[in-house]
Amino acid sequence: MIDKVVATPGEALRDVQDGATIMFGGFVSAGTPSNLILALQRRGTKRITGIANNIGLGDKLDVLCEKRQLAKFIATFAIRASGGRQSLFEQLYRRDEVELELVPQGTFVERIRSGGAGLGGVLTRTGLGTMAQDGKQTLTVDGTEFLLEKPLRADFAFIKAWKADRMGNLVYRRTGRNFNPVMATAADVVIAEVEEIASVEELDPERIGTPGVYVDRVVQCEPVAVRWDG
Repeated sequence: MIDKVVATPGEALRDVQDGATIMFGGFVSAGTPSNLILALQRRGTKRITGIANNIGLGDKLDVLCEKRQLAKFIATFAIRASGGRQSLFEQLYRRDEVELELVPQGTFVERIRSGGAGLGGVLTRTGLGTMAQDGKQTLTVDGTEFLLEKPLRADFAFIKAWKADRMGNLVYRRTGRNFNPVMATAADVVIAEVEEIASVEELDPERIGTPGVYVDRVVQCEPVAVRWDG
């Protein structure tokens, strides 16, 4: 049996270097790998391209803006429409100190799915005739025009699950599933933060959301309290 459990978040991130592209699981605060994000902040890795559903909305990703660790972020939600406290990321973006690529949520997850499946991209009508089309290829299929959105892959995926066994099989709880399983298929190295480590025979095969074949490292951590000021 290959034991994929490591002792600390810092050890799990041992080969995350400057310039890495990293996917972060989670939806607002649910299923966010907060301990891994905080370890990345302590590590001080720079020039990161981050990929996540949101930043500064109940997650811990905003801490990566304290020392300008992010160079670019690809997300569905990153800028508030109006009112409320601006995140550190939004402040940097409005000063042109970080690059942002906004992607419609359905397109976002399908681009990741395409990256995990080794496909050339996804055809969608979402964004046609808007600024989202700028610089992108369009294709006509049976008389209907589509926008070609290219796949998303990353060097690393930081994901959060409820339980894991030592082989890396993951079980999610409720809304914690969200983007975590699909991101686990679309990165070269997948690091999972979990609340419990179980024996292999304890996990019900029918409840495994990500098979261990996708997971490279597992680290057990206490959940981190998060708050959304939205």
